[in-house]
Amino acid sequence: MQDDNKIAIASDHGGLELKEDLKAYLAELGFSAVDMGVHNADSVDYPDYGSPLAGKVSKGEINRGILICGTGIGMSILANKYRNVRAALVSDVYTARMSKEHNNANILVIGGRVVGKGLAREMLKTWLETKFEGGRHQKRLDKITEVENKTMKKD
Repeated sequence: MQDDNKIAIASDHGGLELKEDLKAYLAELGFSAVDMGVHNADSVDYPDYGSPLAGKVSKGEINRGILICGTGIGMSILANKYRNVRAALVSDVYTARMSKEHNNANILVIGGRVVGKGLAREMLKTWLETKFEGGRHQKRLDKITEVENKTMKKD
């Protein structure tokens, strides 16, 4: 298990501004952000930045990550192609809390053109502070793992 204080963060050009803000906010909260790009506003393809982060979470090299693109949809679809990844696209504090409490999401996905900085910070803080409830929810996650084992190629 990796250092729980480290959180990977990546975006495409549509999420760059929010990524930089959330990276600073993570530092304010006492976390160490592992910035996996982008580093300028040039147009890029989101899989080039989301894939390395999702891969690290999938392999257990890092416990949690944050992905940001214009809407969050592309990054969410991409990240969930990886075994052991539970990426949740959130748009309010309630979905941020539920993504962790019920689904134990290990990647938070946000739409940089959908959510403002203030709300994004609230969602991030909520996600970080929320604990997985387990119980009946663990049973459901176990069923998702069964689907992964049947449908996804093992490394």
